[in-house]
Amino acid sequence: MATFNLTIVSAEKKIFEGVVKSIQATGTEGELGVLPGHMPLLTAIKPGIVKLTLENGNEEVIYVSGGFLEVQPTTVTVLADIAIRGTDLDQERILNAKRKAEENIVARHTDADHDLLVAKLSKELAKLRAYELTEKLVKSKR
Repeated sequence: MATFNLTIVSAEKKIFEGVVKSIQATGTEGELGVLPGHMPLLTAIKPGIVKLTLENGNEEVIYVSGGFLEVQPTTVTVLADIAIRGTDLDQERILNAKRKAEENIVARHTDADHDLLVAKLSKELAKLRAYELTEKLVKSKR
């Protein structure tokens, strides 16, 4: 099967660089899948999961806080403020941050920062989804 080069970069470091068969991400207009030969594209992506299918068929999950995805003929680049491999996510930490975000939304539901609080909760839910999907992939390899 055909492949392409993928690079995922956060503001701090390069998270992934390698050859993949496909990737999936959440664009601002909905779910986006990229296969070899995809037409050139530049789009914003929402906080969520970038799922990669590696050259050997294994899958990997990376949480991104949002950013941009650029597709060129043989290369795809994801630029994100924050990018964390699913294997590096801490479930307890995510659940605590999610609980705090939910409490803040309830306590400050009339606050002008309500949208920011909801965005924080959305990011924690995306991290939790990335963690759970990674756990499922790890268990399926056993």
